[in-house]
Amino acid sequence: MEIETLNGVKAMEVNIGISKEHRENIAEGLSKVLADSYLLYLKTHNYHWNVTGELFHQLHEQFEEQYTELAEAIDEIAERIRALGFRAPGSFKEFNEITSIKEDTDSPKAMEMVRRLTQANEQVIRTAREALEPANAADDEATIDLLTERLTVHSKTAWMLRSHLEE
Repeated sequence: MEIETLNGVKAMEVNIGISKEHRENIAEGLSKVLADSYLLYLKTHNYHWNVTGELFHQLHEQFEEQYTELAEAIDEIAERIRALGFRAPGSFKEFNEITSIKEDTDSPKAMEMVRRLTQANEQVIRTAREALEPANAADDEATIDLLTERLTVHSKTAWMLRSHLEE
C-alpha cells in the first residue's frame, strides 16, 4: 500500500511489524538522542580544535577519537529514524529545539572542557535511556540494539573523561 507524503510523492507504507504509533514514539525518542549526539559532536570537535595546556596532545587525540565515533553514530541514529518511516531532524534550529545539551559560548580551559564533556556524555546516556522505553514497549530490537550500543560507548567515554578529573 502506498501513502501520500507532504511533497506529493507516493511512498510505500512502512510495514515492519511495529505500529505507526509505536514507530512515531520511537522516532521521537531517537530524534532527541540524535540532537544530543550532534551537539556533543560539535562540542567535542570545538574542544579538539581549541584545547591547550599541559595535556594538549593527549586531549587533542582523545577528543578526535570521540568526535569521529560520534559522526558515525549520528548517521546510524538518523538512518534508524528513516527506517521507521519518519524524517530525521537535520538543522541546528531543529536540534536546538529538542536537545538537552547546551552549546558553549566561551573558551574553557582544558580540565573544564573535560568536565563539560563528561556531563554531556552523561546527558546523552539519560536521553538514550528515555528513548529505550518506547523501543522496549514495541519490542523494537533494532532500536534497542542501537541504543544499547550508544549507552555502552557514552558510559565508557564518560568514565575515561572523568578519570582525568580525579586528583
